[in-house]
Amino acid sequence: MNAVITPQTNLDWIEALPEPGLLVDPVRDTVEAANSHLARMLGRSLEELVSLRVTTLFGGQIPQLVSLTDEAMTHGEAWSRDLSLVASDERVIELEMSLSLMTEAGEPRVLMLLRDLTLLRERRERHEINSYHRGGLLHWKRVETLFREIERENQLILEAVGEGIYGVDAEGRTTFINSAAERMLGWHRDELLGRVMHTAIHHSHSDGTPHQRECCPIYRAFSDGAVHRVNDDFFWRQDGSGFPVEYTSTPIVDNGQLVGAVVVFRDVTDRRRTEDSLKEALEEVETLKHRLEMENAYLQEEISAEHNAHEIVGRSEAVAAMIQRIDLVAPTGANVLVIGESGTGKELIARAIHNVSDRSERPMIRVNCAAIPAELFESEFFGHVKGAFTGAVNDRVGRFELADGGTLFLDEVGEIPLSLQGKLLRVLQEQTFERIGETRTRSVDVRVIAATNRDLKTEVEAGRFREDLYFRLNVFPIESVPLRERPEDIPPLAQLFLRNACRRFHREPLELSHANVEALQRYCWPGNVRELENVIERQVIVTRGRKLSFDLPADRDTVGPEPVAAGPETAGTTQRPLTEGEKREQERENMISALRQCRGKVFGQGGAAELLEVKPTTLASRLKRYGIDPRQYRSRGEEAV
Repeated sequence: MNAVITPQTNLDWIEALPEPGLLVDPVRDTVEAANSHLARMLGRSLEELVSLRVTTLFGGQIPQLVSLTDEAMTHGEAWSRDLSLVASDERVIELEMSLSLMTEAGEPRVLMLLRDLTLLRERRERHEINSYHRGGLLHWKRVETLFREIERENQLILEAVGEGIYGVDAEGRTTFINSAAERMLGWHRDELLGRVMHTAIHHSHSDGTPHQRECCPIYRAFSDGAVHRVNDDFFWRQDGSGFPVEYTSTPIVDNGQLVGAVVVFRDVTDRRRTEDSLKEALEEVETLKHRLEMENAYLQEEISAEHNAHEIVGRSEAVAAMIQRIDLVAPTGANVLVIGESGTGKELIARAIHNVSDRSERPMIRVNCAAIPAELFESEFFGHVKGAFTGAVNDRVGRFELADGGTLFLDEVGEIPLSLQGKLLRVLQEQTFERIGETRTRSVDVRVIAATNRDLKTEVEAGRFREDLYFRLNVFPIESVPLRERPEDIPPLAQLFLRNACRRFHREPLELSHANVEALQRYCWPGNVRELENVIERQVIVTRGRKLSFDLPADRDTVGPEPVAAGPETAGTTQRPLTEGEKREQERENMISALRQCRGKVFGQGGAAELLEVKPTTLASRLKRYGIDPRQYRSRGEEAV
């Protein structure tokens, strides 16, 4: 059952919690109460914490926070290790969170208990270390207790102990030694009894330098009365060889007097050898890892060089120039305007710029401006709060906020309503905005890449696009050249699409013939790269066997006069074929004739594109190629639509 908070309930109970606590209203996104444990963890005051919104406190983790809160509100409780908080000193605190659902006057509240994962790990490690030491201490105590019992009761038990054990008096002379110590040291007990043990087995360090008696922990045991445990020392055998040891030197007290010490030691050669082998193995693994990383980076460079820069396929001068411009602008953070017809790969250019930039670790958020209803543009871009308008049942994060730290790609930017262009301009200039229905100003760091198949300069002159916004977007223009103007790119593109289509449709690999390539290059591709891909996929689907056939007219969308039917005066005669220059001049005159008839109107009903039965974007591209300005064919005082 959920806890109930009445209006008379004193929220001071949260201060009594033994760990950082936070009471939040998940609906209003407010902090209802916090305790001093949390304030100390974050280095903030309680007043500052209570004034914050929950989503602000958890920064860029809103999806995880919403999911966790929904789980608590649905099941009554939730647990997570996916979120973190930032302290006042900018230290990131990873959290373990326990959530419980509570109610206040029928309204849901969520109690969050937050634990510092780093602190939890440190406590666990300390606990394990203490357990280890306690276990080791008990082990040594068992050995020492056993020794004392052996001395009093049975010397045979002493011989059964696997560790080496010997005793010394207050002068350091050996008083007893067990068989395990004899075997490890290579001495017979009669040779050591009564002899100063330090001079026999502990006289030098492992490197041969003298080990002075006053520095010996074994001797300190019966001078200071403390137990000395050493994990890294060295004993010498009778034959002059040595071995690493760990030992405990425990003082012997008789009637309150320190009379000597008992030493329990073990040979740790095998363990050291294992540790050294493990260390060498780890170093080798690290070396191999580094080498593999270098090889992987090299292979990636090779793959990139062998295929295509930025995943842009093409070998034409136009593509090379476009890649050069991408490499120039990508690191700068400047706004980019990508211009080109539909289907030429404007989004691919935008993604290449983003991937090369310093923002590649953050997302590139795409907005198709042509697909958003006019009344939803502002909410789509900037977001809204619950209740801001009819249908706003929840808070919504806008695209600018989602793209914070990354890139916002505005596809078909020419479709943005004029009424919203001023607000968009403000965000680009100031990098601040407000959600609909909210007075709080939010800051973002967003790079904008815009794309359009319209002539924005013409749109500006026609009053359909703000000139200041145009200049803000057009900091660095990049033209996506239509496919018909770079026919040398058709073969590699076609090969790529063919391989992909065969793989996707589970067909055996097919090859393009020389005739196929020539047929593809003769076609003018009004739909550009997108149309080429569709044509290839269609052929892969319909082809039976291994021979592809492309039934494409050599100039299907070419703007030109209709062929004249042969009459009696021309029947039986052969007309001279037109040269390329004559064909271009004929095409140019035909477009000018259409513009004159349409009074300079290019787009829409009654426009030249409709008259010539071509796509408006195709006609606009050809007019630009031939240097034809439609405005000079308008009647005085008229404006083309």
